Amino acid sequence: MTTTLDRTANRALTPGLPARLSLTPKTTLTGQLDGAWWPRSRDLAAELPALADALEGRWDRITRVLVNPGPWPVVPHKVAVTGHLLHVGWFTEQDPDKVILLSCTTGRCDLLVIPPETEPTSAARLMTAAALPGSILTASSLMSGEAAADRRTREVRSSEDAWETDGGAVPLSRPRPAAHPVVGARMIPLPGHSGR
Repeated sequence: MTTTLDRTANRALTPGLPARLSLTPKTTLTGQLDGAWWPRSRDLAAELPALADALEGRWDRITRVLVNPGPWPVVPHKVAVTGHLLHVGWFTEQDPDKVILLSCTTGRCDLLVIPPETEPTSAARLMTAAALPGSILTASSLMSGEAAADRRTREVRSSEDAWETDGGAVPLSRPRPAAHPVVGARMIPLPGHSGR
């Protein structure tokens, strides 16, 4: 299978738009992640400047980014960001659902990377979960948990659809029940009725 990427279309999505980012609040609790990032495309060169700009106030100048190359079609060596170059490295051993950002002054920031095609409700759940202070959940465990939840939701919807289409649905208009129950061929009047 061959994949063709239209890089101009990806770049058109991101200029001027702020990074979609959720960060853990500053506390003494440290967890596996410092938050989550939901890029708009899989074009690192187009996505990283907004991310670096968004983090600069909290982590000072981001100088290096580390990714797993699996989710990214192209991993550039350097990306121009506001006022400097950002060096990009890749490691196949790194969690594919995580990006590591390094700052010379404040250390390291580990973010869950939410795939660009993720539905907004799933992305919101993931962004909230990744920003919980002191969480022991890793990026891959959050993503696999969300995938399992999506599968369960689809299964429930599928079984509901089957119920609706296989005659399990309540008809919109029901026939009215008879005024008197019929036993055999004889009518039995209900209490309080004359039987007519």
